[in-house]
Amino acid sequence: MMRFVVTLLAGLLLVGCATSRDDSLAPKTASHVELKRYQGTWYELARLPMYFQRNCAQSEARYTLLPDATMAVLNRCLTPQWTWEEARGTATPQVPGQTDKLWVRFDNWFTRLLPGVAKGEYWVLYVSDDYKTAIVGNPNRRYLWLLSRTKEVNETVREELLSKARQQGYDTTRLIWRVSDSAMAKTSR
Repeated sequence: MMRFVVTLLAGLLLVGCATSRDDSLAPKTASHVELKRYQGTWYELARLPMYFQRNCAQSEARYTLLPDATMAVLNRCLTPQWTWEEARGTATPQVPGQTDKLWVRFDNWFTRLLPGVAKGEYWVLYVSDDYKTAIVGNPNRRYLWLLSRTKEVNETVREELLSKARQQGYDTTRLIWRVSDSAMAKTSR
């Protein structure tokens, strides 16, 4: 568990160091995200390969809006040993009142050691009008997540998300897609 949290945090930390948030070449964000509507469970449909998720499948995130306008974060994924690994943290707007660019800090010994440094950039690049799908990335395009309120989406929605990601300059040919729960169950036998 500790290794998962440390590598997740280290990856997000590197993301935060790589590009200035004022970079004109950075992807465009959703402009405004209603955090009250954004909270809840999101399932990862696809992601770019990244070290800190190398042993993760069936990833999901739960966001809970807190009274101080920050978000509690609970990320979890299924490991090759068929156990759930979790990482808890907090998301805060990078600029007060601007809800499409967030800092994410995970609660572990590393963030307590370096509280002002150990954070990653979480940019909401797109959220559908009904808040059922979203695209999350970072300024340097090394990280990308296609998210949904459901574990699967139809082909039309999938293509729409891929098109939006490509328009933002992401290489979608490298995406790792979520495996259906029924296919995952077959591999456990």
